[in-house]
Amino acid sequence: MSNLKNYLFTSESVSEGHPDKVSDRISDMVVDSFISGDPYSRVACETLTTTNKVVLAGEVRGPEIKKDELIEKVRNCIKDIGYDQEGFTWKEATKIESHLHSQSADIAMGVDSSGNKDEGAGDQGIMFGYACNETDVLMPAPIHYSHKILRLMAEDRKSGKLKNIEPDSKSQVTFEYVDGKPSK
Repeated sequence: MSNLKNYLFTSESVSEGHPDKVSDRISDMVVDSFISGDPYSRVACETLTTTNKVVLAGEVRGPEIKKDELIEKVRNCIKDIGYDQEGFTWKEATKIESHLHSQSADIAMGVDSSGNKDEGAGDQGIMFGYACNETDVLMPAPIHYSHKILRLMAEDRKSGKLKNIEPDSKSQVTFEYVDGKPSK
């Protein structure tokens, strides 16, 4: 195995308006809604977004949240991101469906601790990342600056400083590393 000291490293980031991020934001809101009512809530929520449609699906256990209240919170997420255009808006033109239902007893048994058994049930995810001293936030420079570009674009779009740009954006940053350190 060679000791690679000089290389290019690229990272990409998507904005808050990217469909994956919109879905993540809405799923996070659902989790927050249940946890704020009962810190022992269990929430497995998947969110799908497409042209003028949002679908929530999954299993929950926790306080009762009325479907209309949840749908209004979804609209608020979409509005806060900045979507109000043909094809996707926070207004009534976007249909929002909630197919959340009570958690099954079998799943509840798998995630609750009782007796002398290991807890565990749920999805597995694969992540790539590491902490380093290339930036003050301890992230590699390419991903840090890719995120920062999108954050600044969103701020300028929402303030009106940046015109004619919609919420869905992507940035990609490549750094050249020399002797293992960012060079340009």
